[in-house]
Amino acid sequence: MLTWLFALSDELSIFNVFRYITFRTGAAMLTSLLLVFLFGPAIIRSLRIRQGKGQPIRSEGPATHLLEKQGTPTMGGLMILFGATASILLWCDLANSYVWVVLLLTLVYGGVGLYDDYLKVTRQTTAGFRGRIKLVIEGIAALLAAGAISYLAAPSLTNEVAIPFLKDVTIDLGWFYVPFGAFIIVGAGNAVNLTDGLDGLAIVPVMIASATFGFIAYLVGNAVFADYLQIHFVQGSGELAVVCGALVGAGLGFLWFNAPPAQIFMGDTGSLALGGAIGTVAVAIKHEIVLAVVGGLFVLEAVSVIVQVTSYKLTGHRVFRMAPLHHHFEQKGWKESTIVIRFWIIAVVLAMAGLATLKLR
Repeated sequence: MLTWLFALSDELSIFNVFRYITFRTGAAMLTSLLLVFLFGPAIIRSLRIRQGKGQPIRSEGPATHLLEKQGTPTMGGLMILFGATASILLWCDLANSYVWVVLLLTLVYGGVGLYDDYLKVTRQTTAGFRGRIKLVIEGIAALLAAGAISYLAAPSLTNEVAIPFLKDVTIDLGWFYVPFGAFIIVGAGNAVNLTDGLDGLAIVPVMIASATFGFIAYLVGNAVFADYLQIHFVQGSGELAVVCGALVGAGLGFLWFNAPPAQIFMGDTGSLALGGAIGTVAVAIKHEIVLAVVGGLFVLEAVSVIVQVTSYKLTGHRVFRMAPLHHHFEQKGWKESTIVIRFWIIAVVLAMAGLATLKLR
């Protein structure tokens, strides 16, 4: 919205700063952070009044959760979406189609999560609406997003998947690229959703992943840097760095209220939206495989659930004491703060490994 100031740079050089993606990324981060700080308390009070008993806690979960987390309101993702969306609309170049693809997918996933949270709160049950219906809606949205990204990409990259560590090596998936991209987006959304189970556990890795992909998007969208690093150049994708900056800022603001003991939970409203956003950015900048590295913590959490369910159905035995993985460590006696901080450390290490793929080619 503020990109109209570009035109003033011809008359006043001070306005030239608005042309720089780096400046607008920092501004988007600060704006979303301040918006969440300013309006967060009012949103929390409103949700607490409307939800009454707050988010239902799984009876089969860790016993401490029934004592410590009962009554905490959910749908905190509304704070994140509000801050990030307003900031994106203010600081992004709205003529950039990639921005709209990511933003719309994020809002759709946020809407799906919001409805799921609403059903849980109103019915006071941990089960939202039917999982299959939820996945169908997510899948349709992801297919549309992946299709739009494929359409927007340069002809040489339309259906290509880049291979990390190899220079200019891509695999042409042909018509299968759109379902592949949709799988990445749906998987990312649900993996973050599964990770969101302890105070501050999901939001910090999300911010780390967002910052990492914001940096990669800036490099991929810059022809000079892309050529120097010998990575593919995706014209227009640099604007997604501003989107990622807005997500980081909104996440920081939310963490202020989500720090232990949490005043509010993110809920599916936030986790699905943020995961979907990161997945869509990864597809847009052709770093789908790198997402599995940078978001390796989310992958581990999702895999732990898949392994647990499969093992129990086939053998009647559980591999983990409880799934997702963070609950397994809770059952082993680890304190919540220990699990959260150690998982943050893992997220940082994985982000550095993902960034290393840019140079090790």
